[in-house]
Parts: sequence; structure tokens; C-alpha cells
Amino acid sequence: MSLPHHDRRGFIKKSVLASLASVLGTELVFAGSMPAGYTPLVLSALEGELPTGKHKDLIIRSDRPWNVETPAHLLDDAITPADKMFIRNNGALPTDIDIKNWTLTIDGESVNSKKTFTLQDLKTNFKHYTYQLTLECAGNGRSGFNPPTSGNQWAEGAVSCAEWTGVRLRDVLEKVGLKPDAVYVGYYGTDIHLSGDPGKSTISRGVPMRKALEDETLLAWAMNGADIPLMHGHPLRLVVGGWPASVSGKWLSRLSVRNIIHDGEKMGGDSYRVPAFPVEPGAKVAAADMKIIESMPVKSVITYPRSGAILELGDELPLRGHSWAGDLSVKEMMISIDYGATWQKCSLQNPKNRLAWQHWSASVRFPKKGYYEVWAKATDSEGTSQTMVMPAWNPKGYINNACHRIAIKVV
Repeated sequence: MSLPHHDRRGFIKKSVLASLASVLGTELVFAGSMPAGYTPLVLSALEGELPTGKHKDLIIRSDRPWNVETPAHLLDDAITPADKMFIRNNGALPTDIDIKNWTLTIDGESVNSKKTFTLQDLKTNFKHYTYQLTLECAGNGRSGFNPPTSGNQWAEGAVSCAEWTGVRLRDVLEKVGLKPDAVYVGYYGTDIHLSGDPGKSTISRGVPMRKALEDETLLAWAMNGADIPLMHGHPLRLVVGGWPASVSGKWLSRLSVRNIIHDGEKMGGDSYRVPAFPVEPGAKVAAADMKIIESMPVKSVITYPRSGAILELGDELPLRGHSWAGDLSVKEMMISIDYGATWQKCSLQNPKNRLAWQHWSASVRFPKKGYYEVWAKATDSEGTSQTMVMPAWNPKGYINNACHRIAIKVV
């Protein structure tokens, strides 16, 4: 079936629906329920090249540095395997990693004294913990914003939930000793600035002490029971679930405990920051009017079936996926087949542990032949639901938690 090309940021008018139905060879069922200005999913197909060193169907967003997206249907695993995990890097991979001599230094204004640990020190002297932790790029969904914003044009696949093993950052900081004025922890890695200048940092972000001291904040050396792959931070990574994945520093070599909000690379300006108040789409926003993104918003993804599935009339369609809500949990999952006019409740599992995503499932039958879209909507433990189409615009296209949708044709 050949479908017309259309910019996903464009809008389709109601008058176009009849001609689109002709091209599809079927009726657009529930077209009358379509929100004004809404673009049917069938006009929003993603394109991309095959990546290197990952599952063959991942999508390259950039190769210098590596930024690679996972299509939604490849996120179907309960625990994200390494070959299907998205990549978000800011510089070139570090070279000449010597695990035996790798060290982590903890310093800063708010430690009693600077201390350095080897990997073996961490593994030997502290209790090990394993958690499933959801990591999502703050820009996941950026491609949906209009007007367009700069940055990797992620669809919905810059998210993962792997199983991480390491020691609690809290335990290590307790060993180091903190001063009462400790406010923030900032990280430094050994990745290489694209300019090649060793004096330039690629990224150095961090979290407030309240997040750093949570049980699930880890200094991890293993992912899914094996060494962390180089692309994902080997040999040591700070892993902070529920917040933008940019705070989970890779190739970790230094942590600085600060008495101020960390001021490292990509902590200021509009990097991982959004307007403190709603702004007009396309507006310029002063840095002073921006706030740092912390807990990620409630969100969900449909992982089965793959968008574009064809179903015979009368057959039941099983659906499944994952949902997450930053520091919170998801209390309800719903699906719609009529562009949000009505909703059906899904079966929702509890998370394996705090900050892990939650698996959901449902099934649906369609009333007649035609083109449909299945929309998924999660509601968090505080009662906040995903937005129907698009959330408020922001200059860098962050925290888009609009309902995920897939296309279905019933024949």
C-alpha cells in the first residue's frame, strides 16, 4: 500500500479526509472525532538509516556524536536489552579504558575531604544493589513540536528500562563525609569533546542532594547482568531513574559535591531547561525565566502491535506496552480507538521496583472495516494524565508526553 508523504508537523483539514480515504482504500472510521488540526498517524511515517553495532532496525539520529533511537515495537521486552537500547551521547567515546586502574574521585566544596576509589574498592567495600530503572531523554518526542525545535528529532523511542547493578551513591557519600551545606552533586566523564580539545567538557550535569541520596541512585558497573557496554558508559555510570537520562553520567570518573546548583556544561541556558511559565510557540525565552527539568512527566508507549498492522474484521487485537511517571508511579492506563472520544481501561502491572516502568495490556475489537488509530494514555499517582495531542511548546522541545498512537487497518 502506497501512502502519501506528509510532514508530521503539518495539519490536515477535514476536507482532505475523503481523498485520504481514497488513497488508503478504506474509510477513516471516527474521522468526525478527530481534533481540529490533527494529523493522522498514517501520514507520519519515520525514516532512518541502519545503525552500526545495534539492532538492525534502530534509527540513527546522528553519528557524530552517536544518537540512536529505538522504534516503539522494539521496546516490547520487559527489560530493555543492550542491542535495543537507545543511545544519547554528547561527545566521542573514550579510548584506552583501563579497568584495573579506573578511579572515581569525589571532591567539591561540600565534602569533608577528597577521596578516590577504584572499581574494586566500590565492589568490595559497599553493598551491591540491582534495580530496573527507567531512563528517558528529556527530548524524547521532540519531533512532534510545532514550530520545530533544534536537537535530535526523537519520536517516542529515546527511553529504556534496563536492570542496573552497583552501589548506592548514598553509601559512598556517607563514607566520604558531607558538609551541612551540600546542595548538589555534579558528574564528570571521560568522553571526548568533538573538537578534540581535552580542556573542553562534553556534558557535566547533576542532581540535587535529595535525588542523589535516594535508594535507587546507583554507581553502576553492570547492566542486565553483564558489564555495561562501552556505548552506555562502561566501566562506571551514575544511574538516576525517573529524571532526564542526561543526569545519568557515563564513563564516570569524578563526582563533585557542591554548595551551589552545579554549573557544569549543559546546566545553564536552555539546556535541559523549560520555561517557568507557558510561552507562545516560537518565543525567545531568557535564561532567567527557565527552570531545570527534574522528574519526568507521566508517559506511555504501545509496543505491540507495530504501527501499520492489518487486522481482519471480527478479530480481537491484543495490545501491550509500558508506562512510567518520573518519580511517581502510574495508577491507570487507558486506550482509545476513536481519537479520544471514548476510553477503555487497560490491565496495569505494578513496577518491579520504584522508578521502573510498568507493563500494561488490553484487547480491542473494531466495529467496521477502515483506518483506525489506537491511542494510549497513562495517569500518574497524583492524577495527572498524558496530554491528548501535544503539551505546551518550549524552545528545545523537551518533555513531550502526548499520547502515543499507532495506525491499524481493518479489512
